[in-house]
Amino acid sequence: MDALEAIRSRRSIRRYTDDPVTDDEVHALLEAAMCAPSAFGQRSTRYVVVRDQATRELLANASKWAAPAGRAPVAIVVCGDTGAERYPGTYFVHDGVAALENLLTAANALGLGAVWIGVHPWEDRMAAVRDAVGLPEGVVPVATVALGRPAEVREAPDRFEAEFVHLERW
Repeated sequence: MDALEAIRSRRSIRRYTDDPVTDDEVHALLEAAMCAPSAFGQRSTRYVVVRDQATRELLANASKWAAPAGRAPVAIVVCGDTGAERYPGTYFVHDGVAALENLLTAANALGLGAVWIGVHPWEDRMAAVRDAVGLPEGVVPVATVALGRPAEVREAPDRFEAEFVHLERW
């Protein structure tokens, strides 16, 4: 699948088969995530790969939207290390979201299903995720990605909206 097809056909997949996701596939996803741009080249994004069912259940209970983390064979917590920022408190979320998009697109390209589960900026969700995976001080959870082999097929609509585009000026 080429890059544009992977972007256009990506969908949020919330149901997974029991088939495992390999270590090589997880490595490929993390490699793609780490190719994302980063403000000032600071590379502040960190990752926690979770296969343990009990820990994934804790992640699934972080919010009413997080249930897929408990059903997926793998969850990846995307975090920002505020200690790695050149200007503390500024771009760790941007860095994390850029990495997250690469990870989601790469998952689709590999035939995997994934869904972005928002964590930041909700303090209750961040606390639950922080506790579930033992994040140290200064490392902030941005999102959780539930990841597995898709047990559902979701067609991607054409999302281009010409009226969202303004040329030269609003």
